[in-house]
Amino acid sequence: MSGTGNVRYKVAEAARLAGVSPSTLRLWETQGLVVPERSATGHRQYTEADLARLKRISWFRAERGLNPAAIREALEAEGANDDASSAVAPESNVDLQVGRKLRSLRHAAGKTLEQVASDIGIAASVLSTLERTSQGVSVAVLHNLAEYFGTTVSSLSGEEEPEARALVRAGEWRNWPRTTPGVTVQLLAEGKNQMDCHRFVLEPGASSEGAYRHDGEEFVYVLSGRVEFILDSDQFYDLHPGDSLYFESRRRHAWSNRHDGETVLLWINTPPTF
Repeated sequence: MSGTGNVRYKVAEAARLAGVSPSTLRLWETQGLVVPERSATGHRQYTEADLARLKRISWFRAERGLNPAAIREALEAEGANDDASSAVAPESNVDLQVGRKLRSLRHAAGKTLEQVASDIGIAASVLSTLERTSQGVSVAVLHNLAEYFGTTVSSLSGEEEPEARALVRAGEWRNWPRTTPGVTVQLLAEGKNQMDCHRFVLEPGASSEGAYRHDGEEFVYVLSGRVEFILDSDQFYDLHPGDSLYFESRRRHAWSNRHDGETVLLWINTPPTF
């Protein structure tokens, strides 16, 4: 399987980002589920398109209990084959800006990769990958990094850039750089405002991968699908289309897509602290 992006991952790194072991990736290759590129020296190299496919394979196996043949059929039915992957847009400077901003903030603070990673509680290799590719961390980790450097995820994602539109037409939403697999964040209101207004699109199995908190208040409205919110580690809310949830952002909150398809949320933070 090939992609159009320039970033390539070795087996160990691709396995970590996909949440499986390197031996599992090799097994999936023998089963014909994914076929990575090879370097001139014969080493496996996984593209961004490969990573997206690996996440889907993992989800079909864990959540649906499908065997390899059934997974291949499911991927083909979704159009998640090589032809579809070839349509993936090439990387842009916007796609890489989160990592670059974090690296700049780290250098300005006089911190090493190891120091920041230790303070946040992640591996230095994870932070290094994030700085190079703007990929591979959960929403919770990204938020913790933003808080560590005294900024917000929205700011890192370029939401406060100039030339903001007052009117945003349906389907013309500007996307955040895709830092977290399975999570797409679209801007419903642009510029430096008193509210963060977002449209979250969660793929099956997508989650915050941990709890986080910050100042402010937030409102979530489910447009389609199903999502579970956990507040303060012990309050569970199973939300369906038309349901809404309002809570203080200082409460630790985590979430996950509980639908076997895509879940879409209207999500508003005030003040803009996400």
